[in-house]
Order: sequence, then structure tokens, then C-alpha cells
Amino acid sequence: MTEETRRQEIKEAVRAGERALASLRIAQGRLASARNLGVWDIVGGGLITSMLKHNRINEASSYLERAKADLRVFERELKDVPDFAGLGIEIGGFLTFADFFLDGFLADCMVQSKINDARRQVESAIWQVERLLGQLRRWC
Repeated sequence: MTEETRRQEIKEAVRAGERALASLRIAQGRLASARNLGVWDIVGGGLITSMLKHNRINEASSYLERAKADLRVFERELKDVPDFAGLGIEIGGFLTFADFFLDGFLADCMVQSKINDARRQVESAIWQVERLLGQLRRWC
């Protein structure tokens, strides 16, 4: 592989990682909003609070789906970068968790717990993507 081809593969991986990071950050924001609304809902926020919370959960779910797809693309792009394929992001747990999170909820306390779990998963994925992007950018 030529140096130019290697740089091109790194640039493609960086673009894919940036897309994944953007989706993850939006999901993170929606989850933070849902968590805050969930606290109000638990202490008696009422119908409007509950509706807003579920709206944020639905938005977060949508961005989690987008993030899953973006992370898969990022993972594929990382495999194209020589000397980098073995350092790929570990998204298996995140993807499984996101599927579970997207299944739905019943009780407010359970919802709050799942929101918090999802936030931790997203934060971990963000950290991994940021770390990998930093390494890729140093190689350009």
C-alpha cells in the first residue's frame, strides 16, 4: 500500500469516526434530557413531563440506531487502515445494549435505570471513538 493510499484510508476512517461521534453525542444529550425529565416524572411531574420524557427517549433511541450504523461503518473503515485493524472499537456490547434499550419500558423507575445505563454505554463509546480518532489523526 502506498503512503497516499494509507493516508486516504485514514481520512475515510476519521470521517466515519466523526459521524459516529456526532450521533453518539446527540444521543447522549437526549438521554441527559430524558434523565432529567425522568427525575421529575418520578417525583410527580405529571402527564406532560411523562410525555416529554418519552419523546426524549424516542429521540435517543433514534440516534442510538444511527450511532450503531455509524459505529459499524467506523469499524469497517478501521479495518482498512494498515497497522490499525487490531485496535478497533469494541462495539459488540454497545450494540447489544442498544438493542435492549430500544425494546421499551414499563415503570418509571425502570425507565430511569435504563436511561442511566444507556448514558454510561454512550459515554464509553464516545471515549473509545475519541481515543481512536486521536490515534488516527496522529498518523495522518
